[in-house]
Amino acid sequence: MRLALAAAFAAFAADQALKLYVLTVLDLDRLFSRDVLPPYVNFRMGWNRGINFGLFDSESEALRWILIGVSILLAFAALYWCARRRRVERIFTGLLAGGALGNALDRLLHGAVVDFLNVTCCGVENPFVFNLADAAIVGGAFGLVAYCTLRPDKG
Repeated sequence: MRLALAAAFAAFAADQALKLYVLTVLDLDRLFSRDVLPPYVNFRMGWNRGINFGLFDSESEALRWILIGVSILLAFAALYWCARRRRVERIFTGLLAGGALGNALDRLLHGAVVDFLNVTCCGVENPFVFNLADAAIVGGAFGLVAYCTLRPDKG
């Protein structure tokens, strides 16, 4: 369980530290845009009041609190589930939980999730933004599915 908690803390802390940096030092919520490694990595400010890709975007306070509650519940349920899992499963679960808690804290503090990373490649303009918490959630979920599907002793 300590491994899962360490991974969750690392994902949560890195996500919140980078968000604090882009909001306070880079002042991205005022400037809205900053090129980092053009054209591949750029910071583009986005406030996500919905879920993935802005689905169910709403100014509703009720939805905000529902999403905070669901995120916290799922994070702790995932951590509980991983208690008796293999080491690698605990790491992936921790990443997923830490990302969910990072986005929940954003909703609590800002009323929306702070999204700012824009990655573009190969001449295709990507209109979407995300954050480290989103990357941790996707990486953790993908890692769990891949590991649980491909491990040789899944029997």
